[in-house]
Amino acid sequence: MKDNPIATKSYALGCRIVNAYKYLAKSEEVMSRQLYRSGTAIGALVKEGEFAQSKADFINKYSIALKEANETQYWLKLLHHGKYIDDRTFDSIIRDTEEVTALLVSIIKSSKQQK
Repeated sequence: MKDNPIATKSYALGCRIVNAYKYLAKSEEVMSRQLYRSGTAIGALVKEGEFAQSKADFINKYSIALKEANETQYWLKLLHHGKYIDDRTFDSIIRDTEEVTALLVSIIKSSKQQK
């Protein structure tokens, strides 16, 4: 079986989001829940894309994952700005989110060119 970097990285990001949620839910329930929802959806959509019914379905799943990654960045920035996440944690997790976002953009673009 081939190593799938986007599946590995989106899963790892989801795990980090789950851990952040457990910590954040004690102090900021609403935004942390939104972060949890969007951050864990990325990997789930990538996983769904593995068994897409067509190229269009694959692109759709990954496009939605990209939207969720973008939303995750938004919630992370709000939580950081509100001082719920310290600089070190924010820098680390936002970097992971941006890496997953860049991979998704690349995969979507190349998939559209193969149509």
